[in-house]
This record gives sequence, structure tokens and C-alpha cells, in this order.
Amino acid sequence: MFYGTQTRVLLLNDMERLDRTLFRLEQGFELQFRLGPTLQGKRVRVHTNYPARGKKFNSQEFHVLEWINPTGREDDSDKYCKLDLEISGSYQYYFSCGDEEKTGGGYIVVDPVLRVGHERNILPLDSITIQTYLSKCLGPLDEWLDRFRVAKETGYNMIHLTPLQKLGESRSGYSIADQLELNPEFSPPGKNHTWTDVGNLIEKIRKEWNMLCITDVVYNHTAANSKWLRLHPECGYNLVNSPHLKPAWILDRALWHFSCDVAGGKYSDSGLTPLIENEKQLKTLRELLLKDVFSPLKLWEFLQVNVDKVVEQFKKTLQAGGKPEGPEVKGKHKLKIIQDLQYKRFGNTVDMKMALEMFGRYTNGPAAIQVCCDWFKKSLEELNVECYKEMQGHHEKAINCIVGTVHYERLAANGPKLGPVTRKHPLVTRYFTFPFEDMPMEKEQLLLQNPDDACHFLAHNGWVMGDDPLRNFAEPGSNVYLRRELVCWGDSVKLRYGDKPEDCPYLWAHMKKYTEITAKHFCGVRLDNCHSTPLHVAEYMLRSAREHRLDLYVVAELFTESEELDNAFVTRLGITSLIREAMSAGDSHEQGRLVYRFGGEPVGSFIQPNIRPLVPGIAHAMFLDVTHDNECPIKVRSVYDCLPTSAIVSMACCATGSTRGYDELVPHQVSVVKEERLYSRWNTDALPSSAGEVNLQSGIMAGKLALNRLHKDLAEKGFTQVYVDQLDEDTVAVTRHCPSTHRSVVTVSRTAFKNPKRHHYRERVSPMFIPGRIKEVILEARTVERDAESYVKHEECINGMPEYTVELWEHLQLQDSKIVKQGEATTNGRSEFVQEIVFDRLTPGSVIAFRVSLDPKSRDNVGFLRTQLSQFNRLYKSGSLTDPSVPGILKISLEFLMSKLSLADLNILLFRCDAEEKDDGGGCYNIPSWMALKYGGLQGFVSVLSDIRPKNDLGHPFCDNLRQGDWMHDYISSRLMNKGGALREVGKWFHAMFTYLQHIPRYLVPCYFDAIIAGAYATAVDAVFKNMSSFVQSGSTLVKQLALGSVQMCGIGRVPALPPLSPALEDVTYRLNSITKQEEQCCVSLAAGLPHFSSGIFRCWGRDTFIALHGLLLITGRHIEARNIILAFAGTLRHGLIPNLLGEGVSARFNSRDAVWWWLQCIQDYCAMIPQGISILSCPVSRMYPTDDSEPQPAGTVDQPLYDVIQEAVQRHMQGIEFRERNAGPQIDSKMRDEGFNIEAKVNPDTGFVYGGNRFNCGTWMDKMGESDKAGNRGIPATPRDGSAVEIVGLCKSTVRWLMHLNKNGYFPYSSVSVHRDGEIHTVSYEEWNQRIQDNFEKMFYVSPDPEDPNEQHPDLVHKRGIYKDSYGASSPWCDYQLRPNFTIAMVVAPELFTVERAWAALEVAEKKLLGPLGMKTLDPDDMVYCGVYDNALDNDNYNLAKGFNYHQGPEWLWPVGYFLRAKLYFAKQMGQEVYDHTVYLVKNVLSRHHVHIERSPWKGLPELTNENGQFCPFSCETQAWSIATILEVLHDLCEAEDL
Repeated sequence: MFYGTQTRVLLLNDMERLDRTLFRLEQGFELQFRLGPTLQGKRVRVHTNYPARGKKFNSQEFHVLEWINPTGREDDSDKYCKLDLEISGSYQYYFSCGDEEKTGGGYIVVDPVLRVGHERNILPLDSITIQTYLSKCLGPLDEWLDRFRVAKETGYNMIHLTPLQKLGESRSGYSIADQLELNPEFSPPGKNHTWTDVGNLIEKIRKEWNMLCITDVVYNHTAANSKWLRLHPECGYNLVNSPHLKPAWILDRALWHFSCDVAGGKYSDSGLTPLIENEKQLKTLRELLLKDVFSPLKLWEFLQVNVDKVVEQFKKTLQAGGKPEGPEVKGKHKLKIIQDLQYKRFGNTVDMKMALEMFGRYTNGPAAIQVCCDWFKKSLEELNVECYKEMQGHHEKAINCIVGTVHYERLAANGPKLGPVTRKHPLVTRYFTFPFEDMPMEKEQLLLQNPDDACHFLAHNGWVMGDDPLRNFAEPGSNVYLRRELVCWGDSVKLRYGDKPEDCPYLWAHMKKYTEITAKHFCGVRLDNCHSTPLHVAEYMLRSAREHRLDLYVVAELFTESEELDNAFVTRLGITSLIREAMSAGDSHEQGRLVYRFGGEPVGSFIQPNIRPLVPGIAHAMFLDVTHDNECPIKVRSVYDCLPTSAIVSMACCATGSTRGYDELVPHQVSVVKEERLYSRWNTDALPSSAGEVNLQSGIMAGKLALNRLHKDLAEKGFTQVYVDQLDEDTVAVTRHCPSTHRSVVTVSRTAFKNPKRHHYRERVSPMFIPGRIKEVILEARTVERDAESYVKHEECINGMPEYTVELWEHLQLQDSKIVKQGEATTNGRSEFVQEIVFDRLTPGSVIAFRVSLDPKSRDNVGFLRTQLSQFNRLYKSGSLTDPSVPGILKISLEFLMSKLSLADLNILLFRCDAEEKDDGGGCYNIPSWMALKYGGLQGFVSVLSDIRPKNDLGHPFCDNLRQGDWMHDYISSRLMNKGGALREVGKWFHAMFTYLQHIPRYLVPCYFDAIIAGAYATAVDAVFKNMSSFVQSGSTLVKQLALGSVQMCGIGRVPALPPLSPALEDVTYRLNSITKQEEQCCVSLAAGLPHFSSGIFRCWGRDTFIALHGLLLITGRHIEARNIILAFAGTLRHGLIPNLLGEGVSARFNSRDAVWWWLQCIQDYCAMIPQGISILSCPVSRMYPTDDSEPQPAGTVDQPLYDVIQEAVQRHMQGIEFRERNAGPQIDSKMRDEGFNIEAKVNPDTGFVYGGNRFNCGTWMDKMGESDKAGNRGIPATPRDGSAVEIVGLCKSTVRWLMHLNKNGYFPYSSVSVHRDGEIHTVSYEEWNQRIQDNFEKMFYVSPDPEDPNEQHPDLVHKRGIYKDSYGASSPWCDYQLRPNFTIAMVVAPELFTVERAWAALEVAEKKLLGPLGMKTLDPDDMVYCGVYDNALDNDNYNLAKGFNYHQGPEWLWPVGYFLRAKLYFAKQMGQEVYDHTVYLVKNVLSRHHVHIERSPWKGLPELTNENGQFCPFSCETQAWSIATILEVLHDLCEAEDL
């Protein structure tokens, strides 16, 4: 039962063909097609043959769906096209990319809507209760209603009729003589009933009885005596249109003659008498078959060539000068026989061209020609031997099949015991028709020569055990008839349709008319022998049927033994329900498993969102207690099992049903072939012994009426959840539960697979504990013997066993039950009322059903809870109650409460990893039997729930923890209430909601806990976005997911991570210190990554902060937080640098050469992006270190405007920075060598490039310091990148250019920097500095593609050409030439440095060599020290790997990919529209992989790095600030580009 519009989302992936995947949908659903990661960015077109509005369905007519992009820009994560599903049937979709025709596709199946009564009320598929009738046993049409009334009075709402057409000679109900003619037996003397009369009766039943009728359609065979077949023999497989069957026909005739000889006693003296009674005779039969049947036929001659004739032809060709056409081809050739299409003995030939190639090369003279012919002859003789062996293999298989069939039919205990071999019961069934008088075998074979005779030898139909149902076993290439593998139906001819109507016009037209008649009068069809019906034929016919009846109900029985193969039929044919059999279960446990398998969700299932992924399903089931093909259950099991098996079947959440005769306890199979008697009529007053009449006292019919009513009631009232409990080896309890009212129906059925009179069953069944209050016993029943005559098979009517009936009591109070006693009513904890049931007289064959509801307290609390949850989803209105004592906090909407939260508060509410929580004295919630959650906030819970909810994984440890206690509820509410402020109010809301939750049954807790958390989480996320920029608010799903990273990474800890800002600064947040009781600043700080860099002194890093700040704070609109972080770091400036490790300012380390340039870039971005952003330059900065040697100063001691601090940083670089870190030594870095503590950063006066560092330290982001003593790399940087690192040069250029423009526009008071050298002051203007970098950059950094480039100083070190160096002037020159992704950063911040064509070529190299699934390789994989797997725990003697020395020597880091993509977009724009469009595809495709990662990650972020090819790295931060930020920047760039 669904509320509101239901939307299913199907993700399309390149080359994904889902033809055998079943997607079931209902009318009224919306189906959205969205692009998977492999397709995002491509020009994808989705085609479907679902008819466009106002058009008729044409399976061959496809139209393209229009794309809808809600955000209209950025990525493709939200782009979709859709279908509004209003017409039932099977529909195909496929999609194409670019010029490719099809790159994937599949089918969808839309269920029909069935209607009954004058008001055309809907009959839900799961409420169907169907009863099968053999039509030939109904008698004249005028008597049908009396016989159908049996189904009506026993609660069925659908009747299935076997074919109503004129039957063939065999009288089998499925052997139809004329598909268009109503069976004349339905017309009594003096009447001639028509299909219209049948249709009127069916319509009367539909309107007045609220019952529907379906019937069979049989497409793959017709009766052997069909008159139209005589006129149109081309409609079957005959020896004219299918000459490949000739050997099989000859064998079939030989077997017939052999059978006649056996019947006549010819082989009695050899031990094979007409009556075959033992295995010895079977052995004799085997020997005689080989000697007297198979060998004389010489069937191998149909496969062989006439050696002499072919050799003579070859010889003449050689003598006439025939030569091989081409040069001699080396290698072994094999001569192959070309089969004669008319299948004449020795009629085959070989490929003469191949023969000449193999044997005709050396023919210089008659002698040589003869040698060639001899070689050729020998080869042909070898081929003939192979053919002989092949046929002998067929013989062996055929003999085995024949002997096996004879054993089953005449010896096996479970076989039909046919008795002596006669002409009526031959040794084996004939495979072909023979419409002539018997004649000797020799004369019969002469008939083959006359097509007018041979066309009437038609192949019978049947089935092949274990065969591929998609293969037509009568077509060429199949040897089923020759190998006697067919279980043959000797009364039916297999129909030969060909591939299309033009191949057999009469047959297609005839069967189409048959289909149209059926669809006109019946609401549905059962596809008989569906697995053997050619799919394309069934598709064509059902299309025709649906033209006459849109909501056609299609039922089929498939015996493919493969769900995948089942789906091939279900998807292409639009099958609604597959028949499933309870009789297939070998015991009660398996029978119960089938109930669980064939429908419904688990009890206590999660409420699924209205918009959710379209997941593959299994076909809707029609679960029958018995079909007309099954053996009689009374014989196979016992008469006492009929009722409990029916009860188990009736509790299934799917269509159910039975076959007429089962309810009346007919003690034999009602044979489709042999049964000629009529069904009994309904008579309320009939006695048990009344012949031809039945009523509710007959058999188990009273019990079946009660069960059918119950089944219908459960479906219509939304009891969609199922639980099956095996109480003991014979007893099955099935619960159906309604998720909106939480009422349940529980049936307990004690099966009797063995007759209790002969089998000892345990005396007692253990007590059962039912949660809730038992309102009533709906029914209790058992099969009992009564005083009546014993069963005697009636000659004229199908009768049941009168000596058995059902004792039935309905609507009892528990204390009045005759089967159970009420035990103690107990409570399981404080919230679960449980009733004990003691089974007193649950004898084998008994059934009892309870109606159960929640106890009053639980019912009220569920109702109160649903009232509150209705603010999130209106489906909770159903079953809601108003709490007269509702807590005050719940009178306020959660949306309002959350609107009072700041983004810092929302960081606490949603996120905070374990280290952050422990910093506050707590920790993330831990599930002892499983693991700790990733976050203390709601995201920690949502990540788990979003994984288990779609799968309804109620057995998950998370759900166990919820059911076992209230710890999780208490954790969530108390954690927030302890925070104070607006968070305390949200905590109170959770506490009040969880108070309700604590007083409902424990099995419902996971479902309602999920509802509370999901609703609260969605509200919180909405609150987040309302506090962010319009770019985020109107952005795509991916934009929003990445923007949440801002909240994830930005928070306030117990101790402020940032140094205090100037007291003169406005808009700074303060709080009361819980220890000192003094006011303190509490500014948001930005964590580098979770979980490793989230708290304490290792939370904030200058480089990480300012690489991430642009994406996480500026783009998201968090301007005040961005300003405060910029100014806080500005206050820590020392030596002209800002810290890398901030350490709250007092423990800062100034060992990073690039952090200050990232800081300056962020100030530039702030000024450019924020309205009046330029005002930040005048903001006061409290200098913690007014001079390099100062001790930390309190905020406000020395304040300067930010522009002065900026000037100082730049000035100090031009002057030259050179110092030794304070407290240098192992106390601040145990891995560093002494030389590494010496810091240097300067500007080359000639080039303007910033340079610095040495080979013992690493001042850029590639900062891995060796730490392995075993490998000898301790204290050695893996990537020192000393000299001028390319990205720092680019960042410096960007800053200098910006300052130059600021000064010119009057926003920056400094136009130059001054240098004191040799006692003189040298001034360098920003304009000069900018130009020097511009003039020298490509000269020094570009590696020419020309090997002869005279400007190249180290041609011997060049490894890749047409790229930009990673550095210039490194102490190890070869390092300059390594291909790394860092040059792309310079391209983004200072694109003017690059020549467009050179830049593009370099980016192409980077894409080819460095781009991974999520990140960028940090080193060229062709480099000799490349290693893509980072293992920080490995400590061995490998210098390049030990202790993760290769951290930046190959592993794929995510943040550089943002700069690479941004650079690609920028320069693609310069390269022209075509290049740009292709680049956008690349960008969107890469972004889609990040989208998938975030969706699947419980951390809901992007990792620091991956190992090679995107593989998970266990040593990486699970979510990293700069990874998220730079990807968000790409999306922002895309958006801006599309807005231009």
C-alpha cells in the first residue's frame, strides 16, 4: 500500500544489458532514468517503446525521452528522464551514446489493474484466490453457473479455465483441434452456443459475483487431428520444410515396426515378451535395439560423403587446371563436411576451395595428381569415420532414453504401469504423425520422395528435460528427435512459426485470431507450456491480446529451474504472475520458506521513501496448494494435510489458489487427459453422500471459505509484512502484519505430510508466545472423520471423500477455543506485552488463526508517535492519535527548533567523529557486537540505516541493539541536552520522541527509530542549506553532498583551535568557559581530515586550511567563518610565514613554504567573491608574534590592518627568509635530521620565482619524511621539492598580480617591496615582479617536445616531453623533470603563465598518465620509484617503500584532481567549443565517481587518497577537507561557465 506519488529511479550504466533482470512497477508510478558514473557527461539518449501520451503501443516504435535537469547546470547527478506509467505490459528501453546505436538496455513490466463488480472495484493482485477448472468437465454452458458457484461459495474470486476450444482425439484438455471453435460439447441438443454466450456468462460473473475468469492459450502445439493442419501442413515441422528430421523420422518408423513385432511376440524366444517385467528383459531390449533397429538403418550415411564421387570431382578439377586461389596458408587446416540441406544419404560434400588449398598444390603431372587424390581420399574416409562415431553417440543416447522410458512406463513403482506392449500402448511414443495405413518400412521410405506425402509427416511436441528453454528443439542443429530425448505428447503437433508472420502466414493469422477471441472475453490468460513457446511468437500474440484488453492479466508456469531464465520470459512477455506449487515442498519447513519467498516484507520492516532506486525483483507469485499437473496430495501426503497446507498457502502475501477437486478431497488426480466426468454442482442442502452435489459440509470447503476470506481481507487491508516461524518439524506459524495499524493475523498450521493413522506425531506442540493482545480467534479448524459412506469413485461426476470433513469454529474468544488454552500474559521488559498460547488439541491437520493487536499502551504510544512523524511524511497520518498530555517540546515543530541552530551547532548535531567526541569527554556510539559508528551525530546513525533500510536487514547488529535496549535513544538525546543552548531544545525533542519509542513493542523499534532519525536528519540538512549560499541551495545533489562537508569539517571544540582574534573585530562569537567561567572566543576551525586530523593540536594545518577554505567556506557562503580563519592565521605570522601545524598558535611550526601563499590566495578569493570583500584588508589583526623573537602576545596587544600583514609576508620573501626552527630537535620532530630544521624561502631576483628548502626538509604539501631505520630513510624527505616548486611559483604570481591591481585601484597602500642588500635598499615594484615571473616561467618550466631544444639544460634528464616541470633548481636536478600533478595548480591560479596549446598538451599527458578513478597519481607511473600502494605500517629494507616512504610517489590523491579538472575546463574554453564540450564530459564523468563514493561512504566524504587505480587505502583519512573542497570548486567553475 503506497501513499503519495511513487518514484523509482533506474541508474543507467554503460554496456549494462539487463534483458534478464526483472523490474516490476505499478500503474501510477513514475520511473526515472538517471545516468550512472560511466555515462555522466556523455550525450546519452534513452529510447523506449512505452507509448508517448496519446499514442498506441507499437513494440517496434521507439521514441527518445527528454532530459530534465532540476538544477539546470553543474553535474549530471540530478539529470533524469521519466515515464509516467499508466498502461500495463512489457516495455523495452535502451540507451545510446554519441553515434553508438545501443550501449545498454532492458525491460520494465507494468502490472495490470484488475476490476470487478458493477462499480469496477480494484481487485489487488495479492488478494487473488483462483480455482482451476477442467473445461471439459463443466458440461453444457447452461450448467456452468451451478458448477462455478462452488468457487464463489468457497471464497474464490478468480476462475481459471483450461482451453474451451474443440479438443483433439486424445481428449486431453490441452490438445486443441480448432483454436477458433468453441467446444461443441458445451452446446446441448438444440442449441449452438458461441463465444459471445461464453463472454456474457463471464461478464455476469464479473459484475454480479465480483469474480474474474482467465483461460489458457496454447501456442506451441495443436491436436494431431486438427483439420486445418491437414490443409496447412507447413504449420508444423514436416519432412519437406524440415528435412533435417529425416533420420529421426526413419528411426521413429523403425521403432514403431519393432514395437509391433514385440507386441506380436516376435522376440519372445529371445526373452523380450510383450509384457516387460524385469531388468533382464530391459538388457535384452537394449541389445535388440542396437542389432535389429539402429544398425540396419545405417543412419550415419546421412552425415557422410560419397568418397568416390567427391574424389572423382576433385580429380576432374585438378585435371582441368584447378589451382588454389591464394598463397599457401601456414597452419593446420581441417576439412569440413558441408551438410546436404535435403538430407540425402551420402548427399554431403566438402568445400572444394579448401580441398584445393590442402591437397591441390603440387599437381605437375598425372602421377602427382593421383597422389593428391589419394591424400584427399584418405582425408574423406577419416571424416566419414568421424561421422560414423558421431551417429553411434546419438544411437547410444537414444537407446538409453528408450530403455529409460520403458522402465518408467512399465516397471517403475511410481510409473503408469502400462502393461504389455500393444499398438495402443507401443514400446515408445511415436515422434511423428503417420496419416497412412501401415506398410512395410521400405515402402514408407519411398513416401519421402513425394513432397505431397512427406509434408504430412509432422513432428509431435513435448518437452526435453534440462534443455535450454530458449532453444527450439525442432530446429536444425538440435538432435533431440534423433536422440529420443523428447518426452513426447503423441496427440499434439509442434507448430512451426518461423521468425516472422511472413514465414507462415496462415499460422500467425490463425493464432492471432485465437488470441483476440480469448482477450475479448477473458480478463487474463495462462500461457500453457510457456517455457517451450517461442518468445517472439508469445510476444506477438500478447501484443495483439493487449490491443483488445489493456489490463491483461498474464499467468504462466515456467520450468526453467533458473530465475534468470524465468526473467527472460517474464520481462519480454509482461507476465504478471508465475505459478508456484506448494506440492514442490518436501516438508513443512520448505513450505513455510516458500511463503516467505513469494511475497511481503519482514514484520517490522522499515518505511521506504517514496523516491527510491528501482531494484530487481522476482516475479509476482500465484501460489497454489495444488495444480492440475501435480499428483494427488492425498496420495502423496495425507488427507489430513489438505487443510493446513491450504492455510499456509493462504497466508502468503501473493495471489493464491487451488484446483477444483482439492477442496472436495478427491483422492486421485483429476487427469487433464483421462477425466471425462463432470464436476459436482452447488447445493446448500446436499448430504455428504449426495452424488454430483457439494456444499460447505463437503471436504475442507468450509475451511477453504474461511481461509480465502482471510486471504482477501489481509491483502485489501494492507497486511503486507510476513513472518514465518517453524515451531517444530510439522508446525508452521505465519504472521501477516499491517505496518500502519500494527494489527497482525497469526495462523498456526500443523501439517500432516504423513497419515496420522500410520505415522507417530509428537503428542504436544511447545507453547507459543505472541506479542500483543489476542483480540479473537478468527478461526480454528481441523480435518475429522465423520459417519458417512466410504469413498467410491462415481461414474458420472467427480466426487470427493464423504467420510472426511472439517470442524470449523469462527470468531471465538480465546477462552472458548477448543484447540488452545490461554497461558500467562506477560510483558517482555516495559514495552512489550506477550501472550502465551498453550496448544491443547492442535492435532495433525489442525489450523488456528488469531487476530492480534497492540496492547492499549503500545497502541497509544504508536499513535502518538505517528502524529509527530506526520510532520515528515503524511503516510503516518494513518493510525495517528492525539496525545492529551503531549510534552510541550513536541508542540513546536522540529523545523523551527533547528532553525535556531548555527552551522557550528549543526556540526555537533550531524557529525563529529570519535576523536572529536572524546575531546568533549564522550565518544561515538559503540555497538558491542559490531563496531562504533563513524560519527556521534545523526550522520553516524543515518549512514548505517541508509544501508540496511533498502534491504530490510532487520537482523543487522544495529537493529539487535535497538531491540535489546534504549541505549541508542539515550545516547542521542543526552548528548545534545548536555550541550546547552538551542541544541538542548533539539535534545529535548529527541528525548520526548524516544519516550514514546520506549513504550512500543521491541520488534517495531528499529522501524520507528529510523523514521525519527530520517525525519530529523532531513530537517537538519534543510537547515544547513538554508544557511548557505544560493549556489548550494539551488545546486545539484552532489553540490549539496559536498557542501555538507563544510559542516562536517568546521566546528568548535572544547578548547578553541584558533588563536584569539582582535577584540576590536566585530561579529566574533563568544561563549562562557565551563572551567574558568570567563568569556572566550569560540570561532569555527577547519579540520584537515577525519578521523586522523580532527582534534587537539593536530586539527588545524595552515596549508590544508587554505587549500580547503575556498571550497568549504567561500563557495558555501560562510563568509564570517572564512574571515575569522584568515585573520586568526594572519595573527600567527612569523618570519613572513604562517604555520603549517597551527597548534593553537602557541605550538605552531613554521616549516611550510607554501602555506603562506595558499593563505594569500584565499584572501584574494575572499576579496573577489564576497560582497564588499575588499574590506577584509582593513580588518584588525592581533599579532601573536609582533617580531620573530616575541613570546606569544594576548589578543589586542599589537593590532595591525590585514594589508600590513600581507605586505610583511611578501616583503620578507623578497628580502629572503632564513632561520632555524625554535626548539629544533627530536622534541618537536623525532624523524627530522638536524639540517632539516633550517628553513629558507627567498625570491630569485632574475626570475622572480620563490625558491627555498633543502634536501633534508619538505616544505610543500608533498611532505613525507622517511622514518625507517631498517631501510635507512629516516630523516630523508621522500619529496623535498627544494628550489622553485611549480605551484608556489604560480601562487606567488597570482598574489603579485592581485596586489599590483589592488594598488592601482587604491585598495592596497603598497606598490612595491624593498630589499636591503649590501647596505642599500633596492625597490621592486609589484608590476616588475609580476612581469619577471611572466617572462621566465615557460623558459624555465616548459619541457619542449623537441629533443633538440637548445634551451634545455639537462636533456639527459628529460623523461616526458611536452610537460611542465615539477620544480626548477632542485638540489637533485632529476626531480625537476618528474611528471607530477602540481603544475595544474599553477594553471588555475595563474593561467596567464601558460601558452594555451602547450598547456593543453601537458594536460593531455597528465590525463593519460596521472588521472585515476578518484584522484591523481602523485608520480608518473613510468618513473622508476613509482609505487601506487601506500602502506605506512610496512617496515622493511626497501628504501622507497618502508614506513610509507612512497606517500607522494604514486598513490592517488584527490585534491589535485580538482585543480586538474579546473585547468582542463579553463584551457578547453580557449581551445574551442568542441574541445570544451568533450572536456565537460570528462569532468562530469570524473565527478560522477566522486558522487558514487560519497553516496556509498559511511563517512559521507571524500578520502585523502586512494591506492593505485582507485583502490581503498586503509591508511588514508576517510574524509579530507581539501578533497571535498576542490571538487566543489570544480562544480562551481562548471556553474559559472554555464552561466556565461
